Amino acid sequence: MSKLLSCPFPCHNSHKNSDQLQTHSRSDSSSNSSLTSQSSLPSVPSLTPHSQTLDAATAHHHCLATLKGHSSYIFSLTLAGKHLYSGASNGEIRVWSRNPSSSQKYTVLQGHSAVKSIVILGDKLFTAHHDHKIRVWKIDNSTPCQKYKLITTLPTVNDRCLKLFSTKNYVEVRRHKKCTWVHHVDTVSGLFLSKDGSLLYSVSWDRSFKVWRTSDFKCIESVQKAHDDAINAVVLSNDGYLHTGSADKTIKIWKKYDGEKKHSLVSTLEKHKSAVNALALSTDGSVLYSGACDRSIIVWEKDSGGGAAVAGALRGHKKAILCLAVVSDLLCSGSADKTVRIWRRGSGKSYSCLAVLEGHNSPVKCLAAALDDNYKSKNNINNNNDLGKYYLVYSGSLDFDIKIWQIWVPF
Repeated sequence: MSKLLSCPFPCHNSHKNSDQLQTHSRSDSSSNSSLTSQSSLPSVPSLTPHSQTLDAATAHHHCLATLKGHSSYIFSLTLAGKHLYSGASNGEIRVWSRNPSSSQKYTVLQGHSAVKSIVILGDKLFTAHHDHKIRVWKIDNSTPCQKYKLITTLPTVNDRCLKLFSTKNYVEVRRHKKCTWVHHVDTVSGLFLSKDGSLLYSVSWDRSFKVWRTSDFKCIESVQKAHDDAINAVVLSNDGYLHTGSADKTIKIWKKYDGEKKHSLVSTLEKHKSAVNALALSTDGSVLYSGACDRSIIVWEKDSGGGAAVAGALRGHKKAILCLAVVSDLLCSGSADKTVRIWRRGSGKSYSCLAVLEGHNSPVKCLAAALDDNYKSKNNINNNNDLGKYYLVYSGSLDFDIKIWQIWVPF
């Protein structure tokens, strides 16, 4: 059997057995249609008028470097400190320098199964995998070259054992099959940390989400059947609203209120006509972005009660939206059309596409982005004519490559 145990495309029939998951993915479609076959939500007004779809004159971009070394699909990227972390479909995790001039140097970790998501908390590295597990790595910064050691797998042995002997700890995970509620029983597709780092949230293709305490790695909550199909994405706002995006075409917003033991459903957002693959929140948390197989990014305006209303859609990608990332006032989107688009909100609710980044040979599966504050000092730029911001965007693709893009955007 091939080692590629996770499917690259989230836009086909979701009800597959483990063997079929090597070539098909989780989604709502009842047929194995191509990524281009989904409609582009004509009922949702566009926030990018045709005359403003590409405002290329206002931004400049170029590819600084292409990171090579992975030998399989790149599924996840994250930035932490001076490092870029990448996870691949063969279970490999690589740690790169964020500095493009030295970025071909890397450390390799073996995660044993496709790496779907990566988050960093201090000296801990959390990775989500296709084999239903979350792995926790200790980062040793005591030497010039960081070292990594696998310290536990979630759920921990202690957590599993404590739940074994009471029938109340068992939940039905499939017809005629039960398991303790601390276990994910399908691919762990996403991770997200609370603002203070005390809690880790995980979502899975098993339709559940779980909450883990980072101090002792104990699972403290599980919401079973949170969606009607696989959960593909998760983001948490600073005020504690949890957002989950699913192959059932919906986004759900959850909140754990003071005095309550579990999260309650606040709102269900229904506008996409196909699987929701990616979510992102604006820097101030007032806007939620969702990307789906319908080739559209829906912009949702949040309200004070935790709900959200549709403001409109961002259009331009020719195939499914697979990933989203926010940096400062920019939204970055990666697509099965092999491109990355950079968006910025203008006056009112309109958006401009500032750049289309082309260069990958396969779908763009993951993104990370950050301000490049050191650019002027590194290049001895002291004049006031360079009135703009520099950004670095990192894109991971099914072509096995990571590209580093530099983008200059005027104020």
